[in-house]
Amino acid sequence: MIELLQGNIVQQEVDAIVNAANSSLMGGGGVDGAIHRAGGPQILTECEAWVARHGRLPAGKAMVTSGGKLRARHVIHTVGPFYKDGRHGEAETLASCYTESLRIAEELKLASIAFPAISTGAYRYPMDEAARVALGAVKSSRFGLIRFVLFDAAALAAYRATMNDLDNLE
Repeated sequence: MIELLQGNIVQQEVDAIVNAANSSLMGGGGVDGAIHRAGGPQILTECEAWVARHGRLPAGKAMVTSGGKLRARHVIHTVGPFYKDGRHGEAETLASCYTESLRIAEELKLASIAFPAISTGAYRYPMDEAARVALGAVKSSRFGLIRFVLFDAAALAAYRATMNDLDNLE
């Protein structure tokens, strides 16, 4: 089941929320900073330990920490692509963010996950294109609840329009 809503991802009561992280996993702006602030220092400590063992997280990959003080039990961190022009593998990398996050959620036997609009902020991925990639990547999943938590009305409208287009293709 796929849900679309406007809201704040840190307030979601789901098994896992997805963090649109940077490759250092040390927090930053936007969704990443909000999750680290709301979740408390435990998330950063776990991220630091992961980076010490594995190095920076590459774009399109994902890793998991606890949810710290969040309502969600887990945070799945993924690094989206910087958008150049759409001809440098950006769509494939972005799709991988979603499929890798779902793979981790399935391995943990979770039932619900909340995604932000990965790469659409500082990484400048156009919202309409990002919505098409994101929804296309999860549409055929048999995962329980997949919730997209969009920050503003324009993002929600873009995702709704894309969802309607995908539904009409079936």
